[in-house]
Amino acid sequence: MGLALEILGLMIFLGGHVFVTLRDQRAALIKSVGEWPYRGLFSLVAIIGIVLIGYGFGSYRAAGPIMAWNPPAWTRHIVIVLMWPASIMIAAAYIPGHIKRALKHPMLVGVKTWAFAHLCANGDVGGIILFGSVLAWGVYDRISLKYRSDPGAPPIPIGGTKNDIIAIVVGTIIYLALGLVFHPVVIGLPVFGTAAFGQ
Repeated sequence: MGLALEILGLMIFLGGHVFVTLRDQRAALIKSVGEWPYRGLFSLVAIIGIVLIGYGFGSYRAAGPIMAWNPPAWTRHIVIVLMWPASIMIAAAYIPGHIKRALKHPMLVGVKTWAFAHLCANGDVGGIILFGSVLAWGVYDRISLKYRSDPGAPPIPIGGTKNDIIAIVVGTIIYLALGLVFHPVVIGLPVFGTAAFGQ
């Protein structure tokens, strides 16, 4: 049941994000219901998807993961190493500087890095479906950007080195929060040995 809920959540969450890439259909919906109702609907769909993914994946893991293969122990270090730049890239999407200028779409690069790293270290069916689906969506979304008929949301003004420094600091804080608090407390798997607040 947990795996089914996870898949349903992925279909809802990623389906909503795929719809965003269909610019003509998106524009027609916005024209029909209005900009803010559309934003509210999109947010609601995304939240429902995330809740189902989280609850479904948690239930699936609690029942005992279904192993497709057993990743070597060293693959967890891939996650530890890659999650730092991934967190910085995600921060750089909102604090744009030279990092954003170089990557063009740091959010997508960060998400794909996150998914790839976790896919390397997770050999169970639920993990493969979760991280594989997000990685596939990230690749699709990046390709779709080349063919979109409109520029999308107004771009955030790009700064310089100062913004990069801020993005690195913020990204590092996110990285440590994920590793020391979120992962061991919420997911139940320690990253750096123990949770920041103990367990």
